[in-house]
Formats: sequence, structure tokens, C-alpha cells
Amino acid sequence: MSRIAPLILALCALIAVAAPPGDARASADQSMTFEAPVDLANPATRTQAFDEISSFGVKSLRIVMLWQNVAPAATSRIKPDFDATDPTKYDWSAYDPQVDGAVARGWKVLLTVSGPVPRWATNGAKDNVTRPKPKEFQAFVTAAARHFGTKISRWSIWNEPNQPQFLMPQYRKGKPYSPGLYRRLYQVGVKGLKKTASNRGDTFLLGETSPRGNSKVVFPLDFFRRMLCLNSSYKKTKKCGKLDADGYAHHAYTTAKGPRFVPHDRRDVTLGVLSRLEVALDRAGKAGSLPRGLPIYLTEFGIQSRPDRIQGVSFAKQAAYLSIAEHMAYVNPRVRSFSQYLMSDDRPRASALNKYAGFESGLRTSKGKKKPAYKAFRLPLAVENYGSTDVLWGLVRQYRQATAVRIEVDPKGKKGWRKLADVKTTGTGVYSLRATHRKGQRYRVKWTSPSGKRYSGAAVRSY
Repeated sequence: MSRIAPLILALCALIAVAAPPGDARASADQSMTFEAPVDLANPATRTQAFDEISSFGVKSLRIVMLWQNVAPAATSRIKPDFDATDPTKYDWSAYDPQVDGAVARGWKVLLTVSGPVPRWATNGAKDNVTRPKPKEFQAFVTAAARHFGTKISRWSIWNEPNQPQFLMPQYRKGKPYSPGLYRRLYQVGVKGLKKTASNRGDTFLLGETSPRGNSKVVFPLDFFRRMLCLNSSYKKTKKCGKLDADGYAHHAYTTAKGPRFVPHDRRDVTLGVLSRLEVALDRAGKAGSLPRGLPIYLTEFGIQSRPDRIQGVSFAKQAAYLSIAEHMAYVNPRVRSFSQYLMSDDRPRASALNKYAGFESGLRTSKGKKKPAYKAFRLPLAVENYGSTDVLWGLVRQYRQATAVRIEVDPKGKKGWRKLADVKTTGTGVYSLRATHRKGQRYRVKWTSPSGKRYSGAAVRSY
């Protein structure tokens, strides 16, 4: 990168923050989706989790429904004798309370229908992820559409199909194999959904890809191109029709280096290089493989924190990075939705070597204690340093109307917080501010709701 490039990037960031949030650079209808599978699946914690998510101002929920969890005789090699399109033949009890709870609150639900699958629904019946049978999947999705009906208006097919724990084989003779499997599953899945009259006007999302690849995980952009029968120049390698989709879903996780991390391999797509996916979508649209101008849905995202010392950052950095990431998504007009993955961290595993192999991206620890990220999610405040200037951006998530916030600063070496500025938000609760950068100082936002309740955001340092 040339010496002038960082200056250009900094200037672009300043312009993006200073521009009115309603301007063309920001998606006017971008929404926030929450995912809390453990908290919402447990009857003992479900009500509290719903109440907390609602208190944040979130009105959209993502649920990943695993086929094997609802199908009859899921561990059997032999398919039981039943009509697979009949919703009464499945056990939906693990998911109905979550869907019904969201619908009762007036929320939208994105339901990701995914593997692992019943063993009898795979070719060879060796396991529950290798070469699922498209015909059986279509029947299952038809049953799901009939069961949930108008409760679900947003659907996506398969969770992270470029990951071996959800779909196999990923590679065959050294070449990506899962993209072709997924293409067929997606096609029959949409066909099954559209067989139900109440689902014909729904939103269908393609992809749900994970951000990075290796010798066992297909790189997201390799997966994207091969799914669409396109070569590296985005030319068709064989006759392949256009896929019917309303958006492309992606999990743009970053690393401990922060939201603006740029992976070396250009086939990876983290949040800091989302433009790679945008370019790919445009080229695929031009090739006639997808509808033109397809929007992006960032359906799974979070910042890992300690105690994971490999992927995780400090609690303070988690809070700061969450807000920066949301700002990056907000100012991107291509992004239709952003997301928070986990209310509570996954529980540690028994193995000392693999103790934190789950996700520590929650707003609470696995023991239920609130992290600074809890406050930061309620009142996001993104702070980034550009030379002598700190650029601040934030929103009042639970009150997306015109209001006022107070920004406070805690200068390093001086005692206590003091007022920096009182700032009016836009009609969608968004605000921005520039401040003189001083090494080590922290910022926080305070807001008083119309009912008089006072809220304070997390303390954030510029990184």
C-alpha cells in the first residue's frame, strides 16, 4: 500500500461519518437481527432473553433450524415410512416457542433451514452431513413452510455450507465440491417453499457462507463462483441458469485484529473487505447468474472476547469493536441487515486443550455476567482515530427517533468524566461527532429516555 493510501482511507471514513445518516451512502432500511440459540431454547431463560433483546430495540430474530432435530428416526440408516411433506410427522417443539415468542412481539423471523440432516436423508447413509438428498430436502422444506406459514417471512437455505460440520464433502480430488451440492439444495429448497401459497411473497436468502477458507473449508469466494458455475474471470464454465434469490447472506466475522482487518488471501471475505463480496455479486449479476444489485445480509456476526486467548480480545476491545463494526455496516448501502450472535457465551468444554472451542461473542459471560459489550450494544459508540482527530459515531438503538445524547470524555491523567458535547440525533437516532485526539482518553455516551430512565454506554477508547 502506498503512503498516500492510508490518508485517502481516513478521509473517506471522516466523510462517511460526517454525512447525514439518511444519505445515499447508508441503507435506509437496514435492520439489526439477534441470535441467541441457547438462551431462547431453554424455557428457564427464554422469557428473560426475549425481554432483554426487546429492551435493546431489536425487532428481528434469526433461528437456525437443524433438519436432524425435527425429523423422525434421525439416526436411522433407513427412512421411516411417512409422508415427508406432512408437517404433523415432525417434532417442531424445539423451535415453535422461539418463533411464537418473536411473532407475539411483532418481530420478523429469519429461519435458516440447515443440516446436519437425518442419516437416512443422505446418499450412502454414512453420517448426517455427506451429500444430502435434494428430493428429501425439498419435501422437508415443504413441510416446514406448511407448518410455520405466515409466521416466517424470511428464509435462508443452509448454515455455512462451506464448512464441513454442515455439508460434506467440501473438496473432492483437491477441488471444491460443496458448492455444487449446495446449489442443488438451494434450488429445491426454494421450490419447496414456493409450493406453499402463504410463502410465495417471502424473502429468500442465498449463501450463509463463513468468512475464511483453507484446505478443509472452501474459501467463500471460491464457493460463490463455483456455486454459480463461474470461473475466476466470472465467465460461465457450463450451462447454469440464474438462481432465484432476494439477497446474499454472509457471516463476515473478523479476527482479534479488529473489524478493519484485511485477510491476505483474496478469496476470504471478512467485514473489513466486504467490498470483495460486493464486486463478486455485481460480476455474477452481469454474467446473468444472479439478479443484479443483490443486497447483502450479514446474518451472523460477533466479536470474540476473553477467556478465549486465541480468537478473543479484552472486554473493553470487544465493546469498542462491536460499535466500529456496526458503523461499517451502517454506512454501506449494500448491507440490508446486520446481526449480533449470542446473548451469552458458550459454556466452556471439559477438555483443557479445547476448553473455549465455542463462541465467546456474547454480551454476557457463560455465567451470565454482563460484559461492557452489553452496554455497548444498547448504545453503540464507535470511536476511531485519524491522526489528530477522533471520529465518533453512534445510535440510540431503542429509540430510533430524534433525541439528544451527551458525550462525555475521560482524559488520561485527569480525574473523572466531564461533558464533551450534547448532540442531537437524526430522526433515526443516529449521531456523529469529531473530537481532538489525546492519547489514552476514553469516551462514553449518556441518554435519558422519554420516560426519564437514564442509560450509560460503555467506556470506549480509540483504537
